[in-house]
Amino acid sequence: MKKQTRYGHIGVLTSGGDTPGLNAAIRGIGKSAAHQGLQVIGFKDGFRGMMENRAVRLDNGMLSGILTLGGTILGTSRDKPHKMPMGGSIMDMTDVVVENYYKNHLDVLVCLGGGGTLKNAYRLSQKGLNVITLPKTIDNDIVGTDTTFGFDTALGIAVDAIDRLHSTASSHHRIIFVEIMGHRVGWLALGAGLAGGADAILLPEIPYTIDKLADSILERVNRGKRFSIVAVAEGAINKTGAQKIAAVEKKMENAEGEERRKLKEERKRLDSEYRGSTIQLVEELQKITRLETRLTILGHLQRGGTPSAADRLLATRLGTKAVEFINNGQFGMMVAVRGNETEAVPLGDVAGKINYVPPDHPLIISARNVGTSFGD
Repeated sequence: MKKQTRYGHIGVLTSGGDTPGLNAAIRGIGKSAAHQGLQVIGFKDGFRGMMENRAVRLDNGMLSGILTLGGTILGTSRDKPHKMPMGGSIMDMTDVVVENYYKNHLDVLVCLGGGGTLKNAYRLSQKGLNVITLPKTIDNDIVGTDTTFGFDTALGIAVDAIDRLHSTASSHHRIIFVEIMGHRVGWLALGAGLAGGADAILLPEIPYTIDKLADSILERVNRGKRFSIVAVAEGAINKTGAQKIAAVEKKMENAEGEERRKLKEERKRLDSEYRGSTIQLVEELQKITRLETRLTILGHLQRGGTPSAADRLLATRLGTKAVEFINNGQFGMMVAVRGNETEAVPLGDVAGKINYVPPDHPLIISARNVGTSFGD
């Protein structure tokens, strides 16, 4: 007999970048809820779809056959309820989102997303809505959870790319850079670089100098190694840029009003100038080393395609656990992974925070111990 609870109507949306495992999570929520007699609707295209009240019933027909699919059957967007583009203007549409929550007789809204989604979900919980989030991102940059679904798949894709590029690098005696996603954090580049046997790894958390990087590559040449692989996070930054950004952020600590606004703009400008400059880095390194150098940018390739078995399992586990939280009346929470267990972490403890790679992380230590250069 199906179990009835006082929380019978569930809304689901996917927000932010698409990630392998989203459909597995949607399926986990929908099938677990249906098994207990609960009704689930999904909002199309994230918070924008909820604001426009574009909803579909997540019945067995919708959920059938989606476990292995990449992307999200609901569609996604990066729109924020409090900063929604509307006819050429940016408007606060939070009240409309709240109104549609009640119009659909929802008892809870489950948001599948990364850091931005966490902040939006937290704002809605402060408006009195029952909200639960699931940690989704290939960057693995959400605090309070051991891992996020989507990371394992993206890691496998990046490692496979490095494995394949080894053939070309060794055959043509080249330096090959592989740019891997990770604007603020380097988990993907670190994991892929170490697993793929990269000779150097550049991370946002460890500012590099091009001279140190060049020295490590030329040292390989002197030892008879005729090629090198460099795994670089798209947000990797050199020491000069890191120092300039740190100086601006220090000034921001005590700044207010117009001064703070100008400093934020300056930080944004410096970010644009010093992060994501892999093409320039490749050109400069080639001039210094006089070695043929090439760049492969993996880009959105890392987010697409069939989710790995690990991500399917994790997403299903988190989705079904979210329904348990709903039955227990646990709201304003993120479903987090802790070892072999799952637990509820308050949104206020994780929203707006970033899970950076610590400089003494075991993977960093292992990489250094096998001779990998970090350009520092």
